[in-house]
Amino acid sequence: MEGLGYPTDWQWAWENYKPAVVAIAREYGLAEHLEIGGGRDPLFAQGELDALGVRVTLNDISARELALAPAGLRTVAHDICAPDAPDALGRGAYDFAYSRMLMEHVRDVPAMWRNMHALLRPGGVALAFFPTLYAPVFALNRVIPERLACAALETVFPDRKPDGDNPKFPAFYDHCFSAESRMLPMLRHAGFAGFADVTILPFYGYSYFWKFPVLKQLDAVFTALAQRRDWRLVSSFAYVIARA
Repeated sequence: MEGLGYPTDWQWAWENYKPAVVAIAREYGLAEHLEIGGGRDPLFAQGELDALGVRVTLNDISARELALAPAGLRTVAHDICAPDAPDALGRGAYDFAYSRMLMEHVRDVPAMWRNMHALLRPGGVALAFFPTLYAPVFALNRVIPERLACAALETVFPDRKPDGDNPKFPAFYDHCFSAESRMLPMLRHAGFAGFADVTILPFYGYSYFWKFPVLKQLDAVFTALAQRRDWRLVSSFAYVIARA
């Protein structure tokens, strides 16, 4: 990540997620990839995969979402948290497993990490990019009814309609933190087939309040203070990178 110029700004996290996947794959020679929760919007087009010399299996819990994916990609519809997920998806079959904006929608995140570990070959890498508690906007999304959360999101981002190309799904934020004290015990638990090497990168800021005067300014001041002092409790997003 240092090679990509990692700062703790949220916009960098979004703009460099794909370059980060490419950089990690090249650094460690990871050719067999599993994209979890890719659905209709996979990270790579087939031409990009050919140029990179990698193969991707696209996984999603929803067969409907996978049916909307570009033609030609290998897809497997299965719940990544299910006990039989490693066998359904290919135990020890992958060098690299990654997801973006998925873990907040998973009810049992430890089960997801456990299954990702089982799907990876020794020395394989897992990468998750997700929003974190207790950033104010995500804490609010966690506690208000889903119907109100959908309406509020659509007010700020009109393209996030339930029947649109970028719908909102219910969010639970289980184990969605950037604080190492909250994440490392789960990722390294001895009985958990734990990951041997874990890096957690926090990011601060978001655009959800940009249309609301005063609230926007207050939130910007708070975010800048949290970023300077690295208050992981109120970070906004995180990359978690772990080697099996």
